[in-house]
Amino acid sequence: MTTTVDTIDIDADAYDAWLFDLDGIITDTASVHAAAWKKMFDEFLKARAEREDSPFEPFEVDPDYFRYVDGRPRYEGVDSFLRSRGIVLDRGEPSDSVDRETICGLGNRKNAMFNEVLKEQGAEVFQTSVDLIRKLKDRNKRIAVVTSSKNCDTVLEVAGLTGLFEAKVDGNVAAEKKLAGKPDPHTYEVAAHMLGATPARSVVFEDAISGVQAGRAGGFGLVVGVARHDDPEALRNNGADIVVADLGELRLR
Repeated sequence: MTTTVDTIDIDADAYDAWLFDLDGIITDTASVHAAAWKKMFDEFLKARAEREDSPFEPFEVDPDYFRYVDGRPRYEGVDSFLRSRGIVLDRGEPSDSVDRETICGLGNRKNAMFNEVLKEQGAEVFQTSVDLIRKLKDRNKRIAVVTSSKNCDTVLEVAGLTGLFEAKVDGNVAAEKKLAGKPDPHTYEVAAHMLGATPARSVVFEDAISGVQAGRAGGFGLVVGVARHDDPEALRNNGADIVVADLGELRLR
């Protein structure tokens, strides 16, 4: 049973690479993503319901976002949710315009909405996470950011965190290298190798179920789940070795 504690000790010398998800771990852009997903899907679902003279069933952040979208690459998130509603669309192409009703078109529409909100509101930073990263850097530990988002550079710039990470595997890198997205461990494995480490000597920090599943599947030495939104037991049951509410609960020794 997961319990809340004041601090949990981690032996820093037991691990060579420290791999951090971005949204929900370093920055609170997960809420911006969720709002953009809801706006995009609700517009699509309402228009479809009107065309088919059927009831409109809105996209719900809980459970739809957390169950089908959170942590997944953008187009996979679109497809995963739509299939949960029995809707199958053509994939289309990444160059599809935002008004095309394809997997890629809807994903691009969501991305445009996300960037509008991000530029208007900025990106809130979880300072305890940044503090932990700086403590690790003081110990000469190697740090990477691993995210499905293709907006990683923009988010880090808006948040004032450019240069914080030694390595980066984001949605753009994954597309270029044809890496499978979470819950497949491939992006985390590549990040560990970029830092000269093996998965067994690496730590994964994740707040999404798909992310802790990736950590478990890849055999990573330690998978830390951060229960900001998902149920703590769901994170533990899907692969987290440790579950905390905030990275300020961790202490390096």
